[in-house]
Amino acid sequence: MEQLPLGVRLKERATLASYLPSGNEQAVARLARVGRGDERGTTWLAGPVGVGKSHLLQATCSLAGSHGRSGYFPLGVIAGVLPEFIAGAGALDCVCIDDLQLVAGDAAWEHALFAVYRELETRNARLLVAAEQPPGQLGLVLADLRSRLAAAQGFVLQPLNETDQLSALRLRAHLRGLELPDETGLYLLRRFPRDMATLAELLDTLDEASLVAQRRLTVPFIRAVLEAPRRV
Repeated sequence: MEQLPLGVRLKERATLASYLPSGNEQAVARLARVGRGDERGTTWLAGPVGVGKSHLLQATCSLAGSHGRSGYFPLGVIAGVLPEFIAGAGALDCVCIDDLQLVAGDAAWEHALFAVYRELETRNARLLVAAEQPPGQLGLVLADLRSRLAAAQGFVLQPLNETDQLSALRLRAHLRGLELPDETGLYLLRRFPRDMATLAELLDTLDEASLVAQRRLTVPFIRAVLEAPRRV
C-alpha cells in the first residue's frame, strides 16, 4: 500500500467490509468504485460525529493505496500546521480529506485545498471529502471551492438505529474472530456512547483481553474488563 507519509496511520480494521451500510448502500458502493479507481472526480460525505465518515475515508484510502498512491488527511489532527503541508497532495491518485469543517472560513487553508482540487482535476484523479455538514452549509469563503464541492457527488450518511448498531458490532466482532452474543452487544450499546468509533475501540480492548484470558465475551467478563481501570 503506497500512501503519503503524514504521521497518521490508517487503522488496519478500517475496511469497507467492516462497515455496515444500512441506509448508506449507495455511498458505500460509490466509495468502493472510488477506491478501485473506477470512479473519478470528487465525492463528499456529510453526517454527524459517529456516523462512520472517518472509517469510510480510511477504508477508501486503504483500498486506493493498493491501486496507486493515496493519502489520508485528517484535518482534526493536522489543522494546526501550515496549509502548505498538503501542497503535495495533488500528485496523488486519491486524496481523502477528513473534517473539512475545521478549516472552513480559513482563507489560507481554503486556497490550499482549492489548489489541490485543481491539480487532481487536471490529472483526472480522485478526491474524497468529509465534513459534518454539506458544502453549502460549511461557511466556505472561497466561492470557487464552495461551488466545486457543491457540484460533486455527495451523500449524507444516515445514522444506524439500535438494531443496526448491534448488527454492526456483531459484524466487526466476527471479522476479529469473536463471538458477540446479543445480550453482550446490547450491554455495550446501552452503557457506552453509541458512536461506532467508540464501540470499535471497545471491541479492540475486549479482543485483546479475551485473547489473554481465553474468555468469551460475556457480560460479566466485559464488565470486569471495562470497569477495571476505574478501580485503579
